[in-house]
Amino acid sequence: MKQTSLLKRLRVILAILFFVPIILYFVDFANLLPDSLHGLLHLQIVPAILAGILWIIIAQLLLVLVFGRLYCSVICPAGVLQDIINRIYCIGKKKKNGKRRFRYKKPMNWFRYGLLALTTLLAVAGSIELLLLLDPYSNFGRVAANLFRPLVIWGNNLIADVLMKFDNYTLYHVTIETITIPSLIAGAVVLLLFVGLVAWRGRLFCNTLCPVGSLLGLISRYSLLNINFDKNACIQCGKCEKSCKAEAIDMASMHVDNSRCVDCFNCISSCSKDALHYSINPLFKNKEINKDTVKTANVSSSRRSFLSTGITVASTVPLAAALAEQVNGQKRHRERAHGEENEANWSPVTPPGSISLERFKDTCTGCHLCVVQCPTHILKPAGLEYGFDYLLKPHLSYNSSYCNYECTVCSDVCPNHAIKPLTVEQKITTQVGIAHFIKHRCIVEIDGTDCGACSEHCPTQAVKMVPYKGDLRIPHVEPEICIGCGGCESICPARPARAIIIKANEVHLLAEKPKEEEIKEVVVDEFGF
Repeated sequence: MKQTSLLKRLRVILAILFFVPIILYFVDFANLLPDSLHGLLHLQIVPAILAGILWIIIAQLLLVLVFGRLYCSVICPAGVLQDIINRIYCIGKKKKNGKRRFRYKKPMNWFRYGLLALTTLLAVAGSIELLLLLDPYSNFGRVAANLFRPLVIWGNNLIADVLMKFDNYTLYHVTIETITIPSLIAGAVVLLLFVGLVAWRGRLFCNTLCPVGSLLGLISRYSLLNINFDKNACIQCGKCEKSCKAEAIDMASMHVDNSRCVDCFNCISSCSKDALHYSINPLFKNKEINKDTVKTANVSSSRRSFLSTGITVASTVPLAAALAEQVNGQKRHRERAHGEENEANWSPVTPPGSISLERFKDTCTGCHLCVVQCPTHILKPAGLEYGFDYLLKPHLSYNSSYCNYECTVCSDVCPNHAIKPLTVEQKITTQVGIAHFIKHRCIVEIDGTDCGACSEHCPTQAVKMVPYKGDLRIPHVEPEICIGCGGCESICPARPARAIIIKANEVHLLAEKPKEEEIKEVVVDEFGF
């Protein structure tokens, strides 16, 4: 089989092998897929860097140094999603005179490397918001979790309705519980951005906004293998340029900008004269190319690029420092504003394993994998209620559910290690918050009637019923053994405001182990009794 067809087919097959399991893992509402699939998400570059998984970082860098930006067309789900959008967009479009819609554009190096520098410096300074907005994997996660997953659930419910009419109950109705309005808007905005940019200029996101694409672009200039012209065979028909969704082929000079090439191999496949080859980088062909030519054509260009990039990076330092200080100032202001009396000002309860609120804000990029995998759907993406620096990050919401006593799913699947892996033994003593009892809201106090729902559903028996008035008993919290699971808050019947609520520990603490006979298996029913 010729290289022209083999390379593209191999790339497509590999992309399918990575993309399909990843998207199925996000939309799998019935938990049918093996938990081990989350390992594919640990291969993503930004999560690997944030988690400090050195072997993955080294492996990805070696992959780029050998093969170029193959990561962008095979491993990155956002890149593959854009390729799918491009394919759908092209279906049915008539190609007049064999023309395709792409053409060479000069790279915006000052913009993409400046944005990379700004994103990096802000992240190092402790402000991860820009990285959250630009990280390709996290953006894909928000699209999959907040748009594709609800669509799959809606389709399941529609088919279930049809089957029920024939007394077939193979499928069942599923409630969409994981999305919020801000997360839905965020997912829709990202998908519209992908569609718009792909329809306009192909992989523009990957070569201007994406920090991973910019980082890999710096390295891929010097990759061992890249796409090169055979100038003797080329007839300058322009088919390769028009098929290049990275807009990286300059037909006039017969040059491929390998810092932008994403190794889709569409150009090689489109060339009928076999004038493009995926071969050894000319920089390494010392025997075939005159050294002075290499120095003139490549080294001077690289030096200019290096100087331009260095100047751009240097110019972003003061801006990054100012923005980071502004964000940190807003954090301090909110910390001073938090009061004991007003729970609306309380901090979010972060997932067990996140260690502390500040650490979680600095490492979570809001991919929402933990949100969709949580079996009790207690994790919800935040809007702006906890500030811009917590936007789209998950928090524990006890409105309708609680955190399973021995569940470690969120810590198992988090690719960033923003939620560090916990054993069951560690989980059951991790105190993410403490239950606070507000007596004047309790129906025992208001209605003079027994309740006890909170105590019945506390797995550690941190909430006990103690004598009150006459034969009545009222809740009492023992904070030392409370872990903040929310079994009490989720079941409290008091309305409009609940009588027992979880207040977050901004730094997670270690709870005392309850006595063995006090541990209860919590099964929250519809009525709470």
